[in-house]
Amino acid sequence: MDEKIDRMAPFPEAVGLVAPERQIARDLAIRTVLVAPLMIAIGLVFWGWNGLFSAGYALILVAVNFLLGAAAITWGAKVSPAALFGAVMFGFIARLGILMAAVLPIRNSEWFEIAPFAISLLVTHLGLLAWETRHVAASLAFPGLKPGHEILSTLDPSAERSA
Repeated sequence: MDEKIDRMAPFPEAVGLVAPERQIARDLAIRTVLVAPLMIAIGLVFWGWNGLFSAGYALILVAVNFLLGAAAITWGAKVSPAALFGAVMFGFIARLGILMAAVLPIRNSEWFEIAPFAISLLVTHLGLLAWETRHVAASLAFPGLKPGHEILSTLDPSAERSA
């Protein structure tokens, strides 16, 4: 316990290059594509073609929402801790606004059905986040996904594991 720890030493360069939020968001977007056939099929079976289009539109919004959230966090982390906190808080509010802006103009369209849209939006957001928690490393040694748990690594063994 006599050894002195240099608490002012900068982070290694590799820490600054890692963006675990982008890796996780990309993995979530890919998992959205994997569950899309099921959600779209449910929309088609219960609401016909309108359900198919509405569920598909919701799935696109889910993937975009995850990617925008990661982009905001990446930007904020590069600027400062205060910018990171602001990006997370105001980014969430902004993304809710984007979802609202994506729905309001089409809510009365002939092809739009609210039930399959809402079900797909809520189930995939919450379900994918719950699914992803099994693959996220809660360790500073492996920020982001646990080694070998990235969805691309299971689909293509030669795929790169770093972003």
